Amino acid sequence: MSSRTPDTLSPAEARRIALAAQGFANTARLRQRRPFDPALEKLHVLQIDSVNVFARSHYLPVFSRHGPYSDIALDRQLWHSGEYTEYWAHEAAFIPVHDRALFSWRMADFAARNARTGRADSLAASIARVRDQLSEGRPLFVRELEEGPRGNRGPWWDWSDTKHAVELLFAQGEVVSVGREGFQRRYALAAHALPAAALDIPPRLEAQRALIARAARSLGVGTLADFADYHRLKPSEARVAVAALEETGELLPVQVAGWNRGSGAPEQAWLHRDARLPSRLAPDALLTPFDPVVWFRPRAERMFNFHYRIEIYTPREQRKFGYYCLPLMVGGSLVGRIDLKADRAGKRLLVQAAWQEDRAPSRTVEAATALLAQAAAWQGLEEVSVSGVGNLPLPGRIEASSSK
Repeated sequence: MSSRTPDTLSPAEARRIALAAQGFANTARLRQRRPFDPALEKLHVLQIDSVNVFARSHYLPVFSRHGPYSDIALDRQLWHSGEYTEYWAHEAAFIPVHDRALFSWRMADFAARNARTGRADSLAASIARVRDQLSEGRPLFVRELEEGPRGNRGPWWDWSDTKHAVELLFAQGEVVSVGREGFQRRYALAAHALPAAALDIPPRLEAQRALIARAARSLGVGTLADFADYHRLKPSEARVAVAALEETGELLPVQVAGWNRGSGAPEQAWLHRDARLPSRLAPDALLTPFDPVVWFRPRAERMFNFHYRIEIYTPREQRKFGYYCLPLMVGGSLVGRIDLKADRAGKRLLVQAAWQEDRAPSRTVEAATALLAQAAAWQGLEEVSVSGVGNLPLPGRIEASSSK
């Protein structure tokens, strides 16, 4: 920011601040050495999701910010560097291992709830058996922890007592995930797999204050609800943390024009002291539905005037835009959505529907075409096949291209 912190921001200034804080830049090329650090540091959390019709969700934020890259290289950093771990940080998400201790209060809350509801007692035998098996030091999948055949139970929807037990221990912090096969976790005892600092238990208020500070740094500018949602804190918890951070000067109160409550009164916002306002920042990108730019839907509407809902769980006949619609950003604005599916056998990226907002700029087709060509090349596909459903008039066939 400038030497004088503004009292009021325009909507366009707030968007540029937010996109810069999220790791979008005028130059999108990855660095040669430790290429993923800038994006991962800006995001702080990388949400994991089971949907894989196009690409696993945690791969997409880096693609959105930097274009094609090696998924294997990112996996190596996330799973094998010792620098990241997985926890319920937003939903299931990768986080820096040195920040895992900031969620110890959440682990304690899970443990207290499981004791209070009797869930821990009902699973006591399975919990003891899982602890005993993992104490031998070898990481195991649920199928290896199972006692007897699984029958017709699925790998994660139709959970056995063993799965319930190991996930309870994961939520309480005693067990960690040290890798995945598809979407199935491989489990180990936290004491065996993590450095001692990751097992610390800092004071609850101190940890929550640190999480709100990280959320504010990743968002640049936001409301209390925005900051609370980033790591899923309760509003009352976030309010205490924001007040403390405002007192120390890490958060600076600001008004954003047009950010109003339902009553019409201005919505209080805060600017992180490290936030910057680029003179111009207008990225083009395809976003995962689980990107922090859009995952808190009220913020997406307030920030980008973009009403967005994922329709995976909507019955087919009730879907408006498609099963897995990726928000389309053009020139730093959210102006469309594209329903994608990878046909890996046919080496094609299928555009099952493509839509644009009424306010989409004239270059939206050009930008979307280039992004889809890059997305196909990134996923090892040879072309993009467009169904023609929707109001975004893309070419019927687009050749894959990794050029930026």
